[in-house]
Amino acid sequence: MSDHSHEHGPKHEHGAGGHAGHSHGVSTDADRRWLGIALTLITAFMAIEVVIGIIAQSLALISDAAHMLTDAVSIVLALIAMRLSARPARGGFTYGLKRAEILSAQANGLTLLLLGAWLAYEAVHRLIDPPEVEGGLVLVTALAGIVVNIAAAWCISKANRSSLNVEGAYQHILNDLFAFIGTAVAGLIVLLTGFARADGIATLVVVALMVKAGYGLLRESGRIFLEAAPADVDPDTLGDKLVAQPAVVEVHDLHVWQITSGQSALSAHVLVEPGGDCHAVRRDLEELLQHDYGITHSTLQVDHAPEKVLQLALPGEPAGDGAHCEDPHGPVHREEPHEH
Repeated sequence: MSDHSHEHGPKHEHGAGGHAGHSHGVSTDADRRWLGIALTLITAFMAIEVVIGIIAQSLALISDAAHMLTDAVSIVLALIAMRLSARPARGGFTYGLKRAEILSAQANGLTLLLLGAWLAYEAVHRLIDPPEVEGGLVLVTALAGIVVNIAAAWCISKANRSSLNVEGAYQHILNDLFAFIGTAVAGLIVLLTGFARADGIATLVVVALMVKAGYGLLRESGRIFLEAAPADVDPDTLGDKLVAQPAVVEVHDLHVWQITSGQSALSAHVLVEPGGDCHAVRRDLEELLQHDYGITHSTLQVDHAPEKVLQLALPGEPAGDGAHCEDPHGPVHREEPHEH
């Protein structure tokens, strides 16, 4: 009956910091400025490092420069994605272009893996047949790289890191910092002992860091594209918590996913006991989702449960009498043992 059915769109609460106090990405001019400063530092030093790496015949320096290139690309893509995601939703893009940052994160992760594969091949070749390496030049350049990476990491740490791209760039620069420390050690070893293979070994360390960062970006961005639940949310536990609230009889068609970094959404069909206040239940569930899970974008269809659900439903049965959902997706949550 029409008076027993209540459908509500997403609830949006705007505070000073965005939706319910959390931000959906970097958007202020100050954040862009910090990213621009970091980009300038990285790009300038990267160009110098490539030249010195060729002169010193150091693959470790060139690999560090390649890693810095991916850092620079990630910052550029983050800046572009920030502008795209700030555009209002219109036409067929009902969420706007907020997933532009996830596309760039995937591109950055793939680039890291491809560069890592090439550098690993070159490093193994140099371990087999090591060239002469200018250890002193490598050491001095690596020490300068440590200073530049500390400065760039500090700049990005001042920006909003809720974006997967910005956080990825920050982690990449930290990885670069460790890589430069390894390169400095390799340069010192070459300088003191003449052990040229230390350069190839340092390169493999950089490769390991690149693979780790690239895989992490692909995994996280892939979860978002596949509309998996956020990593910190267990949908089954969440469904059980919803159905345990007063007057709630059943929860099914429960979906929780990420629109973009730091912006989760949820939809569900909720059945309330006859005579229950659907509006009050919806408000209570929305408050629970916001307080316990940080989910402020929720779409809850709240209906009174038909008598058949209350009297004849057995654990694991489809929801209701088919009038609400003929083919419910996922488990049906009731206050009784049920399959997850």
